[in-house]
Amino acid sequence: MDSALAARLAQICGAGCVVTDPQELRTYECDGLTAHRCSPGLVVLPNSAEEVSAVVRECAASGTPFVARGSGTGLSGGALPRADGVLIVTAKMRSIIAIDAASRRAIVEPGVTNLSVSKAAEPYGLFYAPDPSSQVICSVGGNVAENSGGAHCLKHGFTVHHVTGLQIVTPHGELTWLGDGTGNAPGYDLVGAFTGSEGTLGIVTKIVVKLTPVPEAVTTLLAAFATMGAGGTAVSAIIGSGILPGAIEMMDALAIEAAEAAVNCQYPAGAGAVLIVELDGPTGDVERDEAAVREICTNAGAYEIRAARDAAERAAIWTGRKSAFAAVGRISPAYIVQDGVVPRTALPEVLDKISALSAATGIRVANVFHAGDGNLHPLVLFDDTKPGEQEAAEQVSGAILDLCIEHGGSITGEHGVGVDKSRYMPKMFGADDLDTMQLVRCAFDPASLCNPGKVFPTPRLCGEVPGVRHAPHPLVASGQLEQF
Repeated sequence: MDSALAARLAQICGAGCVVTDPQELRTYECDGLTAHRCSPGLVVLPNSAEEVSAVVRECAASGTPFVARGSGTGLSGGALPRADGVLIVTAKMRSIIAIDAASRRAIVEPGVTNLSVSKAAEPYGLFYAPDPSSQVICSVGGNVAENSGGAHCLKHGFTVHHVTGLQIVTPHGELTWLGDGTGNAPGYDLVGAFTGSEGTLGIVTKIVVKLTPVPEAVTTLLAAFATMGAGGTAVSAIIGSGILPGAIEMMDALAIEAAEAAVNCQYPAGAGAVLIVELDGPTGDVERDEAAVREICTNAGAYEIRAARDAAERAAIWTGRKSAFAAVGRISPAYIVQDGVVPRTALPEVLDKISALSAATGIRVANVFHAGDGNLHPLVLFDDTKPGEQEAAEQVSGAILDLCIEHGGSITGEHGVGVDKSRYMPKMFGADDLDTMQLVRCAFDPASLCNPGKVFPTPRLCGEVPGVRHAPHPLVASGQLEQF
């Protein structure tokens, strides 16, 4: 990396905010998906939006690729750095700028952790609804990049449904706002386009989020079933009855085994599947829906149903589910966290096919997922010390995504495409669709410097016409980009 660029960035952010030591750079070589690694050319940790803007202007002027990173909890390689680029880490930008209780909104910096927003809003009887499993440590800026969801997105929606304004630094280094903070601005929905763009359209520096009133009543039920099929039947029946729970989560026997080993969650013994159903809203509605859910689960074959009696028991029920991703480390040396979506009606068939795939290959798969909206998170387990097992696990992981597409679903529900799933994009979208998406990216980033190489399997340079060859782009001629 150019030492002169490092010196200029140190002048902007302070010498202590620029990392160039090779050993320290390795700290940032991957996000939560450790299968993809690359040490960045250098790392800079800005303290403010103005510093991010100045850093990006320096990168743009020198033609240096740059990648934004929040807490590094992503699971698709979306924050994978570039060896020839700058990694811009927003972890120091963690101020909750304002809580506007009257308007039910907050303004936060991108490094603020998800859960801390709810904690800050709690005295006002409000909370921030999106709740990824990593909400204790994941950043709101990262949630915006990936359009993160969580257990309660079934009823309350994803990040995009709770963001009403974004201050961003464009790939040129301009500091500007998208949206007016109300969510009702006329014109194109640029906030919606930016949310979920995985850092390819710019870097977010402030976020205006909606806050939701804390519900009058909350009831958390844990239902145990002998089989996943029985649990799936209960899910379909609950949604089919017109009940909209705050969350419906399911775990299979292998995921339960891992959670018990990790956090001793004490779920019902012998369960082939457990269903967590959380109901929230006015007290009368919750009581009515609880009775209905109990009846539905019993009719579907539940042999034990528990209801949390207080906040502590509610937290205990959720601990097993929220620890599931990390917990499988107790039962497997290595694993792949997958993320795909299928229609709820296809859940039983897809789960049966995943089970058959596991049996045929000898690769174990632990299933834990947002059952209410069909967002699967199969955990593909393998031993990375055994030759060929990682490759076999990757094949199983890919086959699961193929199943999702075959059944009318998606290759990702909330973890993003990043580098991990880009090769599956042509299976889900046609060439014209992919070209249209890239036109949006090019409108924001014509120099292709902002998180390049992510999302698209064969990214074309901005200015190209599909199918038409031009003289080499300057960035190709200089070796900074590859022409496809």
